[in-house]
Parts: sequence; structure tokens; C-alpha cells
Amino acid sequence: MRYLLVLLPALSVLLLALAACAPAPIYKAAPNAVAATPAQVALSPERYAGGPVIWGGRIVEVKNFADHSEIQVLSYPLDNSQRPNGGHGDMAGNGRFIALVPGYVEAMNYPAGALITVSGNLKGSRAGLVGEANYVFPLVDASQSHVWTAEEMRSGHPNISFGVGVGVIR
Repeated sequence: MRYLLVLLPALSVLLLALAACAPAPIYKAAPNAVAATPAQVALSPERYAGGPVIWGGRIVEVKNFADHSEIQVLSYPLDNSQRPNGGHGDMAGNGRFIALVPGYVEAMNYPAGALITVSGNLKGSRAGLVGEANYVFPLVDASQSHVWTAEEMRSGHPNISFGVGVGVIR
């Protein structure tokens, strides 16, 4: 029992220190933000029309048009810092969406495979294809977007691990 009195405060301090390592969210969530995933919105887009979202995932492709650009994204859940969480083969995506961006987007700044977080409002949906399969893409009128660097994805994740066994460092 005496050890518990000593261990509990130490454990609390350790947990607080680890939690403090996580960066703050990059976008402020609206109080009426849509909590549904792109796959759920695709099933009934009219139900969520105009609602604010903060979604993210892996960029599939960028298309530029005369007055706007479209970024197709394979969605993944976001962590507490609004970084896409997944996409390493260990987690299935939450559907796809298209971020509508005014003007021209340089595809080199939004490369296929990069992780992105988008903030904006839902603007309906569009039927399209993924490969040869029919698909409904929710459209997000993007007000802000952020492409994550490898360094940003690593930051806030403590380099602490616990375990028993043999390891190899390359």
C-alpha cells in the first residue's frame, strides 16, 4: 500500500508529461462540426449539406481546372492534433472525399501519398469512379489545408518504448 502512495503521483506526472508532448490542433473545430466520416456522408450527403468538417488522410491525386483545383483524399481518422492517423497498411480508410480549392494548386506541393488535413464546409457530392467501381465523393469547400511533413508527423510522439526482448537498431 505504501508503494502505491509513492507510485501513483509519479505515474500521474509521467502521464501529464507525455500528454504535454502532443501538439495542439491546427484548426478550431466549429461547435456544429460534422462528426461523420466521408463514407457515412457519401451515403446521405443531403443530410450533412453545408456542415463544417475537419477531415484528413492521404492525397490520391490533384486536378487543376480553370478556376479551381480538386484534391482527392483517402480519409483516415485524425489524432488529437488533427494529423491523419493511419494509412500505413494497419488501418482501413474512412472513404474518400474531394477538397475544392479556389485557384491553382501546385501538384508538387500536394504530392500523391502525402498526408493532409482539410478544414471547410460540405458542398454536396459527386458521382465518380475509383478504378472501375462507382463511388460517391463528398465535396468539401476547403477554407484551409495543411500538408504534413515527416517531421511534423513525428513531433509530439515521445520516443519512449517499453518492452522485453531483443532489438536491432539500424
